[in-house]
Amino acid sequence: MNHDERAFLTHAAAQAMNYLDSLSERHVGATAGADDLMKLLGGPLPGASTAPLETIGLLARAAAEGGVVASSGPRYFGYVVGGTLPVAVAADWIATAWDQNAGIFDLGPAVATAEHVAAGWLVDLFGLPAGTTVGFPTGCAMAHMTALAAARHHVLARAGWDVERFGLQTAPTLNIVVGAQRHLTVDLALRYLGFGTEQLHVVPADAEGRLQAGELEGLLAGLDGPTIVIAQAGDVNSGAIDPIAEICEVAHRHDAWVHVDGAFGLWAAASPKLRHLVAGVERADSWATDAHKWLNVPYDCGLVFVAHPQAHQSAMLHTRADYLPPGTPGERDSIEWVPELSRRARSLPVWAALRSLGRSGVAEMIEGCCDHAQRFVRAFDGEPQVEIVNEVVLNQVLVRFGDDDAITRGVIARLQAGGECWFGETVWGGRVAMRVSITSWRTTAQDMDRTIAAIRVALDETLRAAGKAN
Repeated sequence: MNHDERAFLTHAAAQAMNYLDSLSERHVGATAGADDLMKLLGGPLPGASTAPLETIGLLARAAAEGGVVASSGPRYFGYVVGGTLPVAVAADWIATAWDQNAGIFDLGPAVATAEHVAAGWLVDLFGLPAGTTVGFPTGCAMAHMTALAAARHHVLARAGWDVERFGLQTAPTLNIVVGAQRHLTVDLALRYLGFGTEQLHVVPADAEGRLQAGELEGLLAGLDGPTIVIAQAGDVNSGAIDPIAEICEVAHRHDAWVHVDGAFGLWAAASPKLRHLVAGVERADSWATDAHKWLNVPYDCGLVFVAHPQAHQSAMLHTRADYLPPGTPGERDSIEWVPELSRRARSLPVWAALRSLGRSGVAEMIEGCCDHAQRFVRAFDGEPQVEIVNEVVLNQVLVRFGDDDAITRGVIARLQAGGECWFGETVWGGRVAMRVSITSWRTTAQDMDRTIAAIRVALDETLRAAGKAN
């Protein structure tokens, strides 16, 4: 690397660190619109080369002029988005500099080994069965697709059908049972795998969004043929967790495969204090979660776990091309566990985060976010204009203001415009609510107090504007 290249990369690193330094006090939401950003970043493709410093400088301006959301900052509560641990950022930078294709061991032995180690740590951390295989896809949608492809292979093979060879056109009918409050990525994954959403068997959910396991026995008893049941650990609105132990018991009695959507809720298993919430989760057959949520590593990094290695491998890598080396014991080839052949080393930040935090550090991070959610609830306890809509069990809180959709939307709009914190809107039980998702390691008790104060101001202003002030 010559002097100019080193100077340019040093400048880019400084630019990134300046952004990180500003996170705590940035206007949390974006303030630049699409037209503004098109003027800054768009235009025709340059006819000639331009200086790299000039190009990177435009990205600095995009951040300075409000085109970047401080979603990894301490007071972003809109979607279920983690912050980025410094060690994970550093490992991600190194992964980019190494530029290893993490598909096979031969192309990146250090990355493949770190991934193998991280996979074992995660299985242990979540208390999953020994021998569970692990993949690192882009996110939960692809984690679901991977796990459900393994499930499809497994249940159809038991029915005497080779789905990888003969496809689905004349395969035995496969029953898929889901909860009414499932996440949209479950349906996406099923569509990718050739299952229409109109064919799903939907089990009602209770008021918190939990699948009603009592309805499952009768439903499964009336189904013939191979079956997959999909449960949920952590409703994206309420944080509610399905009764997974009961679901597994009933489903396995009917020879069904159980897949758990644990996009963020599976991380409760990493906490001795919270593990009871996901009791029985280890009895499922496959699991999906995200590391870029509660492990607080950079986007993108999903996680998929399968308790049936042969089904997992057969669904992902049916045959190897002649130019690929044969699998060697002790050498991890990630192409056996995820859909991608070529992929970046997204597992390296996971290894770094787990190595640095350790078991207790992960638990403290998860529990800290849940403690902040309870702090939020206590702050508004007894306030007549504030309603906590859900039973708060994890890091998700649903709030209404003035028992009025318009007032609730008004408070959200003022908070988003103010920039002190950021929340999104959802609809729960037919009513508008503000969704509070506390997932970042950066969030402190002081951040929660600043946020609570900002909400009170926004509520007062909204009520006054509507002529409803006390």
